[in-house]
Amino acid sequence: MGKMSSAAKVALVTGAGSGIGRSTTIALLRVGYSVVLAGRRKEPLETTVKEAGKEGIRTLICTTDVGDPDSVQSLFAQTRETFGRLDLLFNNAGISAPAVSLEELSYEQWKAVVDVNLTGAFLCTKEAFKIMKNQNPRGGRIINNGSISAHTPRPFSSPYTSTKHAITGLTRSTSLDGRAYDIACGQIDIGNAATEMTARMRDGIIQANGETAVEPTMDVEHAANSVVHMAGLPLDANVLFMTVMATKMPFVGRG
Repeated sequence: MGKMSSAAKVALVTGAGSGIGRSTTIALLRVGYSVVLAGRRKEPLETTVKEAGKEGIRTLICTTDVGDPDSVQSLFAQTRETFGRLDLLFNNAGISAPAVSLEELSYEQWKAVVDVNLTGAFLCTKEAFKIMKNQNPRGGRIINNGSISAHTPRPFSSPYTSTKHAITGLTRSTSLDGRAYDIACGQIDIGNAATEMTARMRDGIIQANGETAVEPTMDVEHAANSVVHMAGLPLDANVLFMTVMATKMPFVGRG
């Protein structure tokens, strides 16, 4: 198996237009990767490239609906045509449903979360396998964004929690099935990174006991740097699961 420096490697990040995806894209560019940015809207992806500064020259923007098979196939075809290979897939795209009790959720709200969070990760993994198993040097790495919700739910989060628990199964299956092709797969479970998604925590968020409390957060760069660390390992080493979280968030113990 040949070795490659990060300067020659190609990464693809879904949900690259905001939050963890944006921060991770910039972090990967800074250590030398070329990066394909995937997301539903072009403008946020362009903003990520601008924030990357001079490293933004090594990017490809692809507007993509990860829940749509044709859109995902187009994304990976453009990646292969532009860069010739793929070394890292970060399955990061995710949405949540309104925070209402389980019986009030509509089928459409449930399905929307499953389509993006679970089916989207599967479709991207499927296309990444096709490229990674046939390229030279062979193989690559897939990192799934699991979340603390892959372990423990928040109140009123059944679609999001269900998909994140399912991502854990996808991570394990991908890791197993990827062995034959030198494809490593790991999962990063991030807790309370300060992004647009966690902004509401500053005003307080509902807890398991029904109370509302402000939760500690951490700088999103710590999550991004953790992904870069996982990505930087040689393919014969793998971080299967990593949890990186705000130290004092109510996760360990009973709140």
